[in-house]
Amino acid sequence: MASLTISPEEQKRVKALGFLANKGTDEFSARIITVNGKISAKQLQCIAEAAEKYGDGTITFTSRLTIECPGVPFDKIEDFREYIAKEGLLTGGTGSKIRPVVSCKGTTCQYGLVDTFDVTEEIHNEFYLNWHDVLTPHKFKIGMSGCPNSCIKPDLNDLGIIGQLEPNYDPEMCMGCARCSVEEVCPMDAAKVVDGKLEIDKELCNNCGLCVGKCHFDAIPDGETGYKVTLGGMWGKRKNQGKPISKMLRSKEEIMDVIEKTMLIYREQGDTGERLADTLERIGFEEFEKQLYNDEILERKEEILSAKLHVKGGATC
Repeated sequence: MASLTISPEEQKRVKALGFLANKGTDEFSARIITVNGKISAKQLQCIAEAAEKYGDGTITFTSRLTIECPGVPFDKIEDFREYIAKEGLLTGGTGSKIRPVVSCKGTTCQYGLVDTFDVTEEIHNEFYLNWHDVLTPHKFKIGMSGCPNSCIKPDLNDLGIIGQLEPNYDPEMCMGCARCSVEEVCPMDAAKVVDGKLEIDKELCNNCGLCVGKCHFDAIPDGETGYKVTLGGMWGKRKNQGKPISKMLRSKEEIMDVIEKTMLIYREQGDTGERLADTLERIGFEEFEKQLYNDEILERKEEILSAKLHVKGGATC
């Protein structure tokens, strides 16, 4: 195994640029940022060329939908960055800050209820790019799925967003069919005909929208689109399932507002080294929610962002 000649200080510096040391060598994996897992064909071609020119010719994909090119020598790091910049590509995605956003494919999927690419591209531009230099207590991950199938496991992210379609049920239109098409299609067993009338258990219903339009008598003609947001999820050495906030969000603007307030509260009130789940446990979920639902934290936004906090955060990768 090759001996290391790169100093720890230099390794730390290039790691902040998105270059992670390949174990036992003086070579690095270049981590390239995608916009919620989406890149153009020309960008992909550029990455392939960079991998051949500066790396070991292979390309790998991370669980956060970024792309890595292993085998980049230390003295070729800047050349690599300059080469991929031709197609607007950046390296990064490390440190105690907002990480690249992860998204499912949304409405291109038959089950997708919301346009995940539209929402997460705005999140990427506003929070990953514009807040890139904002240090947080630990890494902060955001994930979004277009429906409750939750393919990208949004509730295992610090902040998860799940597309919803709340059924608009009109009991007056229900005929109490002996074989109810709504009951048959419900994957959660939340819809049941009881005493000749369909009942929907709100506690069991996950707002997947599969029942919308299925009633032959238009008892559920449509539904209302929304977004379920969870806080405090994480996956790794320690695991925690995110808890949903009590309010169903109805617009992209509301999502952006909740993310901004969450980031400000976390940066101001989180202890260095703790994940959001730990902050929530320490200050209390109800107290955190109370701050989410008013604008007081926004009045201190510039003060919070400019404060010298979490200079050495808890993230190790």
